[in-house]
Amino acid sequence: MLTVFAFLLWGCNNIRTSKTIKLAHGLDMNHSVHKALVKMGEDLAQLSNGKLSVEIYPNQQLGTERQIMELLQIGSLDMTKVSAATLENFAPKTKVLGLPYLFRDREHSFKVFDGPIGQELLNDGKKYWLKGLGFYDAGSRSFYTKEKAVEHPDDLKGQKIRVMPSVTAMEMVRGFGGSPTPISWGELYTSLQQGVVDGAENNPPSFYLSKHYEICKYYSLNEHTFSPDVVIVGTQFWDRLSEEEQKWLQKAVDASVVYQRKLWADAEAEALVAIQKSGVQIIRPDKLPFSERTDKLYEKYQNDEALYTLIQKIRAVN
Repeated sequence: MLTVFAFLLWGCNNIRTSKTIKLAHGLDMNHSVHKALVKMGEDLAQLSNGKLSVEIYPNQQLGTERQIMELLQIGSLDMTKVSAATLENFAPKTKVLGLPYLFRDREHSFKVFDGPIGQELLNDGKKYWLKGLGFYDAGSRSFYTKEKAVEHPDDLKGQKIRVMPSVTAMEMVRGFGGSPTPISWGELYTSLQQGVVDGAENNPPSFYLSKHYEICKYYSLNEHTFSPDVVIVGTQFWDRLSEEEQKWLQKAVDASVVYQRKLWADAEAEALVAIQKSGVQIIRPDKLPFSERTDKLYEKYQNDEALYTLIQKIRAVN
């Protein structure tokens, strides 16, 4: 009897001390991000011996990225994966991550994300009740269109291009001569179908998994940005964790970053093969004319000393 009582008492104490992290994101369950977040939850449960677990709500079940971020700020949700373009509306310094042709290639971007500059950017949102824990690979973003191949920036003139709700993204498309149109990801398929927009810009796995290739038959790999996805925790939840629990969570996220980047590379290669088989014409244009059109965008930031210094520091990373 005493043994049973002791077991029940241990069980009650265990329930009281365990925490469930509620995490929401807007992507499909087949996406590398979702799979990496599942692994993160599994690793965290193991590291914490069951004291911390993760409950995931994918597919915009709890709202758009912006709505999810607002839930984190008020403490109604604990974690999310958010695109850097959405994050810039909450943590101003991170707008640098969406600047076109800032990174030379993927290797350069990883060196920045995983180094001191990346850590500085992850901490930028803390004053806004948001803490970054790591950068997932979101590849490079390129244009896809319905009626006309984009081989030169001039091909975007007069075209309505869906962008994320990001000032940087809108300025970039405008600089190329297009008409930027912010539309939520969940509404984009119908918007393309109905002609609300003529095209969009995104990475290969997102283009493929969203089935936008069913409507847009031209994909121009101009690779204008290497804007990452960011794993975010609300500071209201983070501050309730013990130092040991914070270390467990950070370690699980770090492992998921490595895992997600491998999944991403595989998914990107598979997506390009699949969309080509479906009849999409893949164009590999000269990137220089696109890059040259972004010079004016960078000139704007010369008046912002902190941001311009950050741009120079990123460019100097070897």
